[in-house]
Amino acid sequence: MPQRSGSEPPVVSFLSDYGLTDEFVGVCKAVILRAAPSARIIDVTHGIPPFDVRAGALALARAVQYLPPGVVLAVVDPGVGSDRRAVAVEVETGFLVGPDNGLLAPAVAMLGGATRAVSLTNPEYQLEAPGATFAGRDVFAPAAGYLAAGTPLEALGELVDPMALVPGMVPLPRDEGGRAAGEVLWVDRYGNAQLNIDPGDLAALGVEPGGALEIQCGKDRRTGRWVGSYAEAGPFELAVVVDSYGLVSITRDRRAAAEELGLQPGSAVTLGPVPPGGMGGVPPTRAAGAAKGRAGA
Repeated sequence: MPQRSGSEPPVVSFLSDYGLTDEFVGVCKAVILRAAPSARIIDVTHGIPPFDVRAGALALARAVQYLPPGVVLAVVDPGVGSDRRAVAVEVETGFLVGPDNGLLAPAVAMLGGATRAVSLTNPEYQLEAPGATFAGRDVFAPAAGYLAAGTPLEALGELVDPMALVPGMVPLPRDEGGRAAGEVLWVDRYGNAQLNIDPGDLAALGVEPGGALEIQCGKDRRTGRWVGSYAEAGPFELAVVVDSYGLVSITRDRRAAAEELGLQPGSAVTLGPVPPGGMGGVPPTRAAGAAKGRAGA
């Protein structure tokens, strides 16, 4: 992808849990533009569930590889006003600004790691505030704006060891007796449930594209199929697909698989080969639907 030239306006990409009901997003963007009037602002999302640092970190990690060089401002900050650090982190493509609570760490790793970091302690680059409850407006947005305008990183505060930044807690799958035990990372608006399991984990268990597998959600065990696209799944079929981020997602074609299975972020899911005597490649829901269709013909 072509890189942004130095003559183009600076870009600030903004992610938060602020929602769009209150004025929070608009005020932060106004503060950025006061410091960097020519900046372009990309709204990555403001729909992160309130206080959900992990959801924010995962969304940022999914998005950051596609954002243009510049400044990334991320605010999911349940510890606002506490002793948690406010930081700006330098990476190869620019800077990330936000609370040091694990929100930035996966994105920093995705971009190749931090080269420098500062604690945002210089009040000259912050807004005076009557209270400490809106760091997005008073600390983070000014820092993002000043960095976009070309202010040196070290002017914003004291240098800190990038290795001392709070890590992001991204769960890893486990091998449990020849089955991949993982959990739901994200449910998108279509009801697809993205897992922390990748196709290599399935292949290592002997599950192949197009083949059947067992999907266990809590005590519920069902047979599904590894499909290549959403539309490849039959109308009554539970399936898994490798999604656009390279991870395995549980899906149904044009139906909300997560709702039907009672899944949400953090739900435990185990995938593995269909055990001997299982349903093979015909999921129970599909088989029942097919039988119903034959009876009504």
